[in-house]
Order: sequence, then C-alpha cells, then structure tokens
Amino acid sequence: MAKIHRFIDNFDLSKKELKINGEIAHQIIKILKLKIGEKIELSNGKGKCALTTISRTTLDIVEVEIEKTWEDKDQIKNNVTLFCAILKKENFEFVVQKTTECGISKIVPIISDRTIKTGLNLERLQKIAKEASEQSGRSNVPEIIEPITFDKSLELVKNNINLLFHADGELPFEIHCAGWRAEHSKFSAENYVCISKDNSLSANKNNQINIFIGPEGGWTEKEIEKIKNLNFKIATLGPLILRGETAAIISTYLAVNI
Repeated sequence: MAKIHRFIDNFDLSKKELKINGEIAHQIIKILKLKIGEKIELSNGKGKCALTTISRTTLDIVEVEIEKTWEDKDQIKNNVTLFCAILKKENFEFVVQKTTECGISKIVPIISDRTIKTGLNLERLQKIAKEASEQSGRSNVPEIIEPITFDKSLELVKNNINLLFHADGELPFEIHCAGWRAEHSKFSAENYVCISKDNSLSANKNNQINIFIGPEGGWTEKEIEKIKNLNFKIATLGPLILRGETAAIISTYLAVNI
C-alpha cells in the first residue's frame, strides 16, 4: 500500500468537502504530484484527523472530499516538555525538528546566564515542528512558546519529573528505560542529565517530565545551586561529552519512553 501523506493545519474537518490552498496545495500539486483519486490525511493539529480523497486540482488549489474523521491522539507514553537554552540558530532548529519526531509535547526556549544568542524566529520554528509532525505521522504539533528566563522556568516545574544537564554533578542516579539501565555514583563527564521525581513515574498523574538543556558554555554554579533546593537528582547520559542538541534529542527519546 502506498504511503498516505498527512498534512496539518487549521482545517475545519466538520465539512464534507474542503479547498486547500497556499503552501500545502503547492506541496501536494508541485512536489508530491498527487493526482485526482489519491488519498491524503488531514489533521487540525489538535488530535482530530480525516481521511480524504482528492477530487479536483487547479494550479494552486486542491479540493478534497472527506471520507471519515476520527480522534487520533499521539501514541506517546509521557508528556515531555523541553526547556532548552537558546543555541545557535541551526542547532536550535535541529533540536525542534528531531525532538518533535521523538514525541516532545512542548518546547520552552530559556535564557540562562551563559546564553549567547537570545533571538528566535518562533514562526519558523513552529513551521519546522509542523513539518516534523507531518513526517513522523503525529496528529499534534508541539507548542513552542516565547523565551523565558531560567529562574522563571524553575517556577513552572514543581511536583514534576525534571531532567537537567550539568557539568559537575555528584549525586547518584538510576534510570530504567525500555530495558536500558545506567548507574553512576559520581560524574566524570561534561554533560549530565538531572532527574527530579516525587515518588514514581506511574504515580505522576499526567506523566509530566521536563527536560533542561543548557547553553554551549554550560550551567553556572549559581544556577546549579538554585536547583539543589528543588526536587532534583543529577544523572549522566554517559562518559562522553555531548553537544546540547545531541543531549536534547537523546534525553527526549528516553523521557518519552521511560
């Protein structure tokens, strides 16, 4: 069976017929070269999907007939939010793309003490997230909000499970994820992950996990001191030094599936 392409937009899926224009129509007509009679899936980005059949095309408009609709929430085990220090443009865009494919629910750019770049094109990032959601077959697009400070981010994560990268952590940790287990009593690597947990993941009503990824220069001692009074445990992903974007992707995958 040929792949059925999925497109996400603010579609009104309560109708029997729809006209699609703009960039999506261009992609259908010019890039994918789909023909009358072929099927495509549409999602409104909030979990409602529809199977449709192309009934007519012009130079810039695609008309479709809706065959059936359904609620299709992403099959993601845990609700994960990524708090990521703003990285270089291409690196942050890569983070948005790949963590979306891994199942991230929300991305919060943060400004830490060592953050160098502070400007982001949120419209472009949201477009990247939408395209990554379409490619990976998701029915929801991760929310990307305006940047906030590190201090503000700490106010948002109480009573959840939190992960934070740190260069000189000393606390032990234990992580179980799909058969993967790692234990360290002392850190010897440059990049670390920090886990905060009240009881167990299953006891967390919404399975909410928050990931914190630092800037290129790492977290300051002042920032680390601030988390010590919170529900944080520090854990490493391994002995190798990881770039911020690499850490974000690996941590997201583990947190979504833990």
